[in-house]
Amino acid sequence: MTVFYHVNDLPADVALGPVVAIDSETMGLKLHRDRLCVIQLSDGNGDAHVVHFPGPSWNAPNLVRLFADPKVVKLFHFARFDLAMIRRHLGVRCAPVFCTKVASKLTRTNTDSHSLKTLCKEFLGIDLSKVQQSSDWGAASLSQDQLAYAASDVLYLHQLKERFETLLDREGRRALAEACFAFLPDRAELDLAGWEEEDIFAH
Repeated sequence: MTVFYHVNDLPADVALGPVVAIDSETMGLKLHRDRLCVIQLSDGNGDAHVVHFPGPSWNAPNLVRLFADPKVVKLFHFARFDLAMIRRHLGVRCAPVFCTKVASKLTRTNTDSHSLKTLCKEFLGIDLSKVQQSSDWGAASLSQDQLAYAASDVLYLHQLKERFETLLDREGRRALAEACFAFLPDRAELDLAGWEEEDIFAH
């Protein structure tokens, strides 16, 4: 595993391919309170690029260009939160999207456990450590343990995507999943606009 650590933006010469795994680390889980601190990316070939925002400044044109590229599939686990954070701080709408958590909920209906840790253990035999999950991602510099944790959250998403594509086809739910993925950027917009708790489709 190779981790490239860059401050504030992805280098312009990094080529990540047609499907890019993406995750974010923040100061907390409140969209309107907590700030974006880290974006990590992987092309599925064993490398992770960790982009650190040590202060409240998010001038990252190379990342924005990547996120807005309609030819690049943005691969997440729990895309709803990451899409909203990216939209709020970088001002860009990410699409198209694939979300392994949504895919898991549509296919693994025999369980209520859909965490990344669970999926990596069940499908790949990999036991992810979550020790650094609640560490201080807004620190001026990140530790090697933090970098390794951030990398682990994106390094296995391509393998999970392959497994879920098979399961979605097996269960006849690929079209439904694709409709959900297409809606996710709008779901993030609803969250940012104040409808994060209310189900507007309820009676």
